Amino acid sequence: MTGIPEGRPVSDSVLAASGIRPEQREKLPPCSGGCVSGADIRGWIGVVAQRQKLGLSDQEAYREAWNILAAANPFPATMGRVCPHPCEAHCNRKEKDGPVAINALERFLGDWALATKVPLPRLEPRGSRTESIGVVGSGPAGLSFAYQMARRGYPVTVYEREEKPGGMLQYGIPQYRLPEDVIASEVQRILDMGVDLRLETVVGRDITPAELRDRHQVLFLGIGAGQGLTLGIPGEEGAGTWTGTEYLALVNQGNAVALGDRVVVVGGGNTAVDAARTARRTGAEVTILYRRTRDEMPALEGEIEDALTEGVRIVFLATPIEIQRENGRIRSVSVQRMVLGEPDSSGRRAPIPVPGSTYALETDALISAVSQRPDWEVLGELSPGTTWLKAAPDGEYREGLWAGGDLTGLGVAGSAISQGRHAAEAVDARLRGVPVPAVAQQDPVSSDMVKSDFYPASDPVVPPERPPEQWLAFPDEEPRGTISEEEFLQEVSRCFSCGLCYGCEQCFMFCNAEGLVQLEHARPGRYFVVGLDLCKACGKCVDLCPCGFLSSC
Repeated sequence: MTGIPEGRPVSDSVLAASGIRPEQREKLPPCSGGCVSGADIRGWIGVVAQRQKLGLSDQEAYREAWNILAAANPFPATMGRVCPHPCEAHCNRKEKDGPVAINALERFLGDWALATKVPLPRLEPRGSRTESIGVVGSGPAGLSFAYQMARRGYPVTVYEREEKPGGMLQYGIPQYRLPEDVIASEVQRILDMGVDLRLETVVGRDITPAELRDRHQVLFLGIGAGQGLTLGIPGEEGAGTWTGTEYLALVNQGNAVALGDRVVVVGGGNTAVDAARTARRTGAEVTILYRRTRDEMPALEGEIEDALTEGVRIVFLATPIEIQRENGRIRSVSVQRMVLGEPDSSGRRAPIPVPGSTYALETDALISAVSQRPDWEVLGELSPGTTWLKAAPDGEYREGLWAGGDLTGLGVAGSAISQGRHAAEAVDARLRGVPVPAVAQQDPVSSDMVKSDFYPASDPVVPPERPPEQWLAFPDEEPRGTISEEEFLQEVSRCFSCGLCYGCEQCFMFCNAEGLVQLEHARPGRYFVVGLDLCKACGKCVDLCPCGFLSSC
């Protein structure tokens, strides 16, 4: 901004007196700044939005956008379904008419890539590197690391204890949120790069940690946190109780779980809500007990709303203290009412029992989804011997040993994907004897740096949705679908392109001195060059730039 009062017109003499010369300065968009997987969101959206200016067909633009997106995240169709999309909360367009529906766009592009069988992008030919890479665990962190190393030409072997790859994506997310064929197809695309997958291979039983270290120059640990914690209350041992991760894994493996007609789920996170909605699909009456209020509930707001729509009952400020059984079967749960006191170490107000407020809640089953941790026993001598593994920021744990994902602390799948990628970048640099490329730290483009009034008003796309009454009638079907191609193309056009030129030509049209020259071969962010020798320092272009790309130098 020039500091000149807003409004038009602004006289040439006033602008000239300001003495402002333009500088083309790319800036961090708030969407990428808020993306846990570190994707170049503005980049892949911009290629499609600007396809006509770039001389690309729709399909050519999709392909270029795919290569940008998949360079950071090999699971777009998956993340387009399960990511909490914090990028949208940071989008500068939200203050005008609603954020760009980035998650819906990612899902469309991911589904397009699966339908058209587009491969993942490579950096180096297969076999161009000889150092052997081992990965323990085929969850999002392990597979992200494996992919990034394979695309750099390394031979990679992944060891997975289960019969199917995917980790918590495969066994911890219900079918109605993430269909098995979606995650299976995206995993297969990674394997098609030459990654060797060893299923039903248990470290310590089928191969020792020492053998892994001898076999591979680099070993990445990505086993995840699939071991659910119990409540530790009287009566918990016995039939009719499961942890959240245990229950979801059993269902995703195709096992019939006898819950009965009434189910209590304990917890307030995504696993608790997933377990409750999955149990509801069996026809059971489901009650969630959460010891804090809805404001503190860590589950995704949309998932909570969907659970309520499906008839799940949520009781806040309540926690179980004992399970009553009769002839070994659960009959009821003693529930303690709570109030919130002062904040605890988590920063949230601590729940405090209310004296004399216990009551009995009849139930046939109880699912504990309060937290989870890694199963350290499988790592043997590689186990850290602590609750969480402490790794360096780039993932290095010990010499030749790297780690990422939930075993370093609970997080979302996008974070695990990012950790796998960063570890691979660091490992590759170490093996090649070069420094890891530095990432410039900068503040994202703020809303006052863009001119939202320049962009036409347009409501964000809303993905198609089944009628709520069908959600339970078709328990494994996704309640929401993928947007259409027409909707995809309309939605990408809503992007402000914060901090990067998108060829609006405002600067070019208003420059009287011909200080801006159009490039013959344009590319995203590069449509003009500035000729400071002709610039009159009037500041018009800086003042008019709607996306905040031009700055004063």
